[in-house]
Amino acid sequence: MTWQSPIAPGISWYQATVGERPEYPALDGSTTADIAIVGGGYTGLQAAYTLAKGGVSVVLIEASRIGDGASGRNGGQLGTGQRAYPDELEAELGYERSKALFDLAEHAKKYLLDFAAEHRIDMEFMPGQMNVAHKPGHEKEYRHTAEIAATRYGYPHLRFMDAKETAERLGSSHYHYGVHDSGTGHIHPLKLVVGLARAASAAGAAIHEMTPAIAIRRAGGKTLIDTPKGTITASRVLIATNAYIGNLEPVTAAHVMPIRSFIGATAPLDKFPTVIPGGEAVADSRFVVRYFRKSRDGRLLFGGREAYTADAPRDISAHIRRQIAEIYPELSAIEITHGWGGSVGITMPRKPFVREVMPGVTSIGGYSGHGVMLSNYCGKLYGETVLGRSSELEYLRDLRIRPFPGGPRLRSPLLFLALTWYALRDKL
Repeated sequence: MTWQSPIAPGISWYQATVGERPEYPALDGSTTADIAIVGGGYTGLQAAYTLAKGGVSVVLIEASRIGDGASGRNGGQLGTGQRAYPDELEAELGYERSKALFDLAEHAKKYLLDFAAEHRIDMEFMPGQMNVAHKPGHEKEYRHTAEIAATRYGYPHLRFMDAKETAERLGSSHYHYGVHDSGTGHIHPLKLVVGLARAASAAGAAIHEMTPAIAIRRAGGKTLIDTPKGTITASRVLIATNAYIGNLEPVTAAHVMPIRSFIGATAPLDKFPTVIPGGEAVADSRFVVRYFRKSRDGRLLFGGREAYTADAPRDISAHIRRQIAEIYPELSAIEITHGWGGSVGITMPRKPFVREVMPGVTSIGGYSGHGVMLSNYCGKLYGETVLGRSSELEYLRDLRIRPFPGGPRLRSPLLFLALTWYALRDKL
């Protein structure tokens, strides 16, 4: 059966269901502020909200529409902890630092849920997440992860699942076993970012869409951001572009690389009640992760194809359809109503990048697919750092993040080769 999507590639199911999406004017002329923020995703908007609420003048610019980047197009899974499991971080960093990073992520989770409740943002939160193994060789590690989370990290919500339970909870025997996390969940990410922008604007932040930053430079003890129709002069600047840094700032570009990730949304699975009957989100153990979940209205939102260039494939749905059918053969003919993609920012060690890249200019990004919680919280922590209220951001600032090798010309080709190798290993 050959199926052609009637929806233009790139139109996300999130965009189709978000409802009212306010517009913010492009910057027209020069302006000044205490803090200027480049990037209108979760990090930038949370920083703008926190700072404006604290009485600081803030100007935020976004090159496209608010929510057009990863914050409004991602898989919507919150996760728990950092990108690596706590026992992995403990082996690298020691217990004290690993525990601090785990606690930071738990603070991030609570903050996000509390923020949405306080501002009455219906981000369609649904509880539960499963991490499942596509190969049988790591059962001991999965069991150990659940045990250490409870006994050493004070997190009793992670539980090992054997093959039988994994199959029942997934509605598929494709995976071998997994862990079930009842202390997290998944959301409609665009509804969150739209509500966050409203909150930041109401707090007094000046938000300007369709306003790209052309250059960032220092003059007279201030930082200047050039835009097409004016210059912003600020005492401090936050770069919150994540994967969309381009050539704007070289240090960030050397440490945060974009990879393209793609998602398809099916028609509602009314005739397939055994597919994820508990409504949890799922992520598997592949290096090129497959991640999927059911929406509130019963659709399967499935992400799995990554590309290590800036280009998008012509037909997202065909690639996604094949991967869905591997796990759920009964869905091989299900209608795919939407297919879209976006860029995810990764770092070499898959840990967040937090650094002062110029005097008075901080860059935050590289959440490596674990950013729904962390990006929101990092924005909040940046604002609280400026206001002198918190030093928690230092836990991330102190991480050693190596630049990608190869320099500006060879960085992307080398990344492509390395990640393609890991993708091939997933199939062995």
